[in-house]
Amino acid sequence: MNRSDIRRLSPAQSARGMRTLATAMLAGMAAVFVAATRLDHLHPAWGFVRAFAEAGLVGGIADWFAVTALFRRPLGLPIPHTAIIPRNKDRIGDALASFLKDNFLTASVVARRMKNVDVAGAVGRFLATPGEGRLREGGSRLLADILEALDQEKLGGMVKAAVAERMRRIEIAPLLGQTLEAAITEERHVPLVDGIVTWAGRTLDANEDMIRAMVHQRAGWILKLAGLDARLADAIVDGLRKLTIDMALDPHHPLRAKAEEGLARLASGLRSDPELQARVEAWKNETIENEAVGDWLGGVWEKSRAGLLKGARDPDAALAGKFGEALRQLGETLQQEPRLKAAINQFARRATVGVVASYGDGIVTLVSDTVRAWDARTVSDRLEGAVGRDLQYIRINGTLVGGLVGLAIHSVEMLT
Repeated sequence: MNRSDIRRLSPAQSARGMRTLATAMLAGMAAVFVAATRLDHLHPAWGFVRAFAEAGLVGGIADWFAVTALFRRPLGLPIPHTAIIPRNKDRIGDALASFLKDNFLTASVVARRMKNVDVAGAVGRFLATPGEGRLREGGSRLLADILEALDQEKLGGMVKAAVAERMRRIEIAPLLGQTLEAAITEERHVPLVDGIVTWAGRTLDANEDMIRAMVHQRAGWILKLAGLDARLADAIVDGLRKLTIDMALDPHHPLRAKAEEGLARLASGLRSDPELQARVEAWKNETIENEAVGDWLGGVWEKSRAGLLKGARDPDAALAGKFGEALRQLGETLQQEPRLKAAINQFARRATVGVVASYGDGIVTLVSDTVRAWDARTVSDRLEGAVGRDLQYIRINGTLVGGLVGLAIHSVEMLT
């Protein structure tokens, strides 16, 4: 196995391979030591071989013991000061949490480091040239994966609940009153009144037979005997039809004025009448609780989610057209306007510092509690998988260096 093959392995696989190599070297030193001891009397050169193998064997065993003692008890023996990491995992978690807090999650440290971070420039460059690099593709894939991985039923329920709660908090009556008052002031209510008049005329035409039937049913037998019920029905229908026509043609018709007066009173009541406001709020809450409204909100969320997924899967299409051009112009503005850039960077610094100040201790506690919750074997396996390969190099180097030191000592001994 060459270096390129080792690099392609996972950290755990690489560590196991290096452990096998270090153990094989230790076994090889033992075999050479046994052979050189038996052949030592044949020639003085075998003494140098034996000294090299003996010292390499001692060095390899010592380093094996030191490396193994970090993660477990060597040979399972209850030797003091072994299995150091499992026995001290809580202290390691606390130390790691303190390191994060002191070096990354302190408001003053974050504020000092954020001074040199150009958030606005980075965002501007990304928006101005979104097709460059792999950041956009990676971000798009990440967004799509997150949206697809989330529990859609649960998330949809959360979205609907959040929207419904937001709608409940809005006092709709004063808002409707202000809107209606503004419409009356700007005469934007006239098409509404025209529409009502037109609707009334069409409703009359569509229900003329029903009106005639009602008049006939309610008329007395004398009117029916004289045939006056039909004439009465004609008069009522013709009068109503003439009224709707006159209201449609005359913008100053008295009934239109009464209707406008009623709208004005309604606008004023919506803004200042507590009883009317309470009725409107009750109607609003009943509407929100309606199952059909819940289904509509669910459909809005599903359409929004589908749009996000479509844009995330195809960022080129999402950034095409006027929307993409607007984003690019925004990116250029962020890079070219120093005042805007300074304001955004200041906001980013304050927001980051605020998050750290509010949640830094919580993150530190989360790290510490997470490490404490791990069992000793999990801690050992994760740390050994991360640094085990370098630790096995220590064993290999200890074997070779020990052998060279033994060879040097034997050479000095032979010279003296």
